[in-house]
Amino acid sequence: MTTADLVILGGGSGGYAAAFRAAELGRSVILIEKDKLGGTCLHRGCIPTKALLHAAEVADTARAGGQFGVRATLEGIDLTGVHAYKDSVVSRLYKGLRGLADAHKVTVIQGRGTFVGGTTVDVEGTPYTGRSLVLATGSHSKSLPGLELGARVITSEDALRLDYVPAKVVVLGGGVIGVEFASVWASFGAEVTIVEALPRLLPAEDEFSSRQLERALRRRRIRVRTGATFAGARQDERGVSVMLESGDTLECDVLLVAVGRGPNTAGHGYEESGLELERGFVATDERLRTNLPDVYAVGDIVAGPQLAHRGFAQGVFVAEAIAGLNPPPIDETGIPRVTYSHPEVAAVGLTEAAAHEKYGTGVTTLTYDLAGNGKSQILKTWGAVKLVQAPDGRVVGLHMVGARVGELVGEAQLIYNLRLLPEQIAPLIHAHPTQSEALGEAHLALAGKPLHTHA
Repeated sequence: MTTADLVILGGGSGGYAAAFRAAELGRSVILIEKDKLGGTCLHRGCIPTKALLHAAEVADTARAGGQFGVRATLEGIDLTGVHAYKDSVVSRLYKGLRGLADAHKVTVIQGRGTFVGGTTVDVEGTPYTGRSLVLATGSHSKSLPGLELGARVITSEDALRLDYVPAKVVVLGGGVIGVEFASVWASFGAEVTIVEALPRLLPAEDEFSSRQLERALRRRRIRVRTGATFAGARQDERGVSVMLESGDTLECDVLLVAVGRGPNTAGHGYEESGLELERGFVATDERLRTNLPDVYAVGDIVAGPQLAHRGFAQGVFVAEAIAGLNPPPIDETGIPRVTYSHPEVAAVGLTEAAAHEKYGTGVTTLTYDLAGNGKSQILKTWGAVKLVQAPDGRVVGLHMVGARVGELVGEAQLIYNLRLLPEQIAPLIHAHPTQSEALGEAHLALAGKPLHTHA
């Protein structure tokens, strides 16, 4: 089959979601992927990284067993075993994904696709044409001008394959990727320094979350250098010298370059076919339509938060839009965000600064410390929940720091996306003892009836 109702270029989270949903809606689908179904998230990003983070949590638990009356010692980190565990998780999910593609009767074409105009993609000389075309070619790890990657200057994808734990690591970039790998290596026993040019870690999150996280990382003896501008690096067989504009030089065994990800829009025939790009991203409207008829774009090639679940939601949205279901546009502020470091950072909605910018005066906030939450004390975690309230009373921002708070973001996104008032949330009963009670307690306080918080 070389023609179909829908042709999709890219088999990552956005691409395969569009394929499966379109197939459910009775459309014939051709999905083109140069590598493996699942894309960066499954094979080189979200899943393997979180597997490493879980292994790191196990190491921390073993090391801290005495705090819980459990006599345990950590003999060391067997990276061969860690990688075997990580790869087995990826392999099982990949096998399941291929099975779903077969079950949905999606035709998967393996090969490098080039957009050649209209709604046609050429794969090694064979054209595939759809009534509609979805572009979903994902992103790549960025570097800095003049910084040469090598055996000791690596990206996150290289870090996932590293077969030893470096004694000293410098992480260039204090965003999500940098913080997560810093957390892994510190748990594995490395001496870690994070270098971030901006004034704080996780600059896209609420300043409250950044402060809480930095304080927690320093407790873990992770060095944090914010407001520090990178000037250059020299690597040899012994290690890497990292120079800062301040004149300081940091010596390390490995330099991780975690300065963000760029859209994969070069080399796919986009510009040559007349597709409009803005700063390297594919330009779309709120319904993810490009400037070309019947051509859509989803995922990391569309400017905005580069999250696998965002791409997934966009893929579903586009498939339903093409099928004529007229789904509502996605509110990107309502997409949950989680950094899976130790401790975790989770959020949905507006930061306090963004709320002030949008609403002006009348924005209020409330912070509930996890010291008052029983399950958090059992877990020996630290952190807090911060709520941002709009002048009309709605909760428009929820920000959480602490162990496992990523599991609370599902309830948090319901609160934001359903535009709920504290008075509507306060009566809800949260199981005891759970960390979800922290959300309940915070909303009780915001509704004017604090029980485990000071008035």
